[in-house]
Amino acid sequence: MQFWSAAVVIILTCACVSAQTPAPAESKTTAFDSARAFEHLKRIVEIGPRPAGSAGARKTRDYITAEMKALGIETTEQAFEAETPIGPVKMVNVIATIPGPSTGPGQGRLIIAGHYDTKLFDDITFVGANDAGSSTAFLIEFARVLKDRRNALTIELLFLDGEEAYGPDWETGNTWGSRHYVLEASQNAASLRQIKAMILVDMIADRELMFKRDENSTPWLTDIIWSAARKLDRPEFSPETTYVEDDHLPFLGAGIAAVDIIDLEYPDASMRYWHTAEDTLDKVSPHGLQVVGDVLLEALPAIELRVK
Repeated sequence: MQFWSAAVVIILTCACVSAQTPAPAESKTTAFDSARAFEHLKRIVEIGPRPAGSAGARKTRDYITAEMKALGIETTEQAFEAETPIGPVKMVNVIATIPGPSTGPGQGRLIIAGHYDTKLFDDITFVGANDAGSSTAFLIEFARVLKDRRNALTIELLFLDGEEAYGPDWETGNTWGSRHYVLEASQNAASLRQIKAMILVDMIADRELMFKRDENSTPWLTDIIWSAARKLDRPEFSPETTYVEDDHLPFLGAGIAAVDIIDLEYPDASMRYWHTAEDTLDKVSPHGLQVVGDVLLEALPAIELRVK
């Protein structure tokens, strides 16, 4: 008869249990890949000018929806007609939805948005590498990251049309897509309440990158994002402040927390590339896309905890 000590039996028993029931693996978030994002940016710029209602805008929507389909993400188009200073213009918002852990009337959602239209010019060829190729490319790559993430809420990636004004002045009419989205959501009070926060990205690929805190944005939401940037040692998120009028304002007006991440000083305080033929690929880089991707992924858990 072979003799086994109690200690040996205990050790072997524990080993068997450990082998049968391994510890659960840690949940890992897919990393944001700015090289992928920049490839999207190149493809978008190749389309050429993309003002609302144009063939270029339609081709951009086709590109967005094809990329979302390849990722297995459902998209819907929110079509409307805007009365602009140049007459009625047909516009389309594209909504890509990544479902949260539960569904139903009480399911909240987080919106991450950017516009895909370029400003209309008659005298120059405006391809808008930074404005708004960068936000469009960013959202496409961010969709790839978020679809595999364990999100606490449903996430809507909102590609807005009609952000740009007609004519030289902002006051000639602007933010058509975001105003229409909020108007539609406002028709149903329950739907509006489901929107827990809105994060806007715009002009994020400047080679001389600096994001100032927008004083129009919701303070707590801005604080979370800028704190995440400090944690990651990203000095591109500056403590300096500014005031920006952009697609976040209609959401703020509806009582929704919103923040604008934008480097309007392109490339610096002279703004000499903004809304000019100089807004081309050589003026932008993947760096800004990576910075924003990393910072938002770092900030998302705290945002979700705050609004869930």
